Amino acid sequence: MYLKILLPTEIFYQSEVTKIMAEGEQGFFTLLPRHIDFVSGLVPGILYIYPELNEEKYIAIDQGILVKCGSEVLISSRHAIKGTNLETLEKIVKEQFKMLDEQEKKARSASARLEAGIIRKFIEFER
Repeated sequence: MYLKILLPTEIFYQSEVTKIMAEGEQGFFTLLPRHIDFVSGLVPGILYIYPELNEEKYIAIDQGILVKCGSEVLISSRHAIKGTNLETLEKIVKEQFKMLDEQEKKARSASARLEAGIIRKFIEFER
């Protein structure tokens, strides 16, 4: 199978793989090369990717969608992080996603201030 992991701004990962394990909205599942065509929403978690039979790679994703069509598997997600082992990946994910949460909070706060300013201007304009 040929796997591509797509982020909004880049192709994050692409490679031939022998097996993919992921967690969908209905639970964990495994894709093998002759698996039927398949679509699943993915929950935030770890993708287990097997480029070779005895080789395992880990990629953390922040939810997404997986589409298997023929021998191609496409995964689209907003955020993804590669890791060499689960312990270091867990630390990296916590740091990265914490930073993203803080940035999103700042953006929401700025948006709320802009909305409040616009509403004040409309009220002043009506007077």
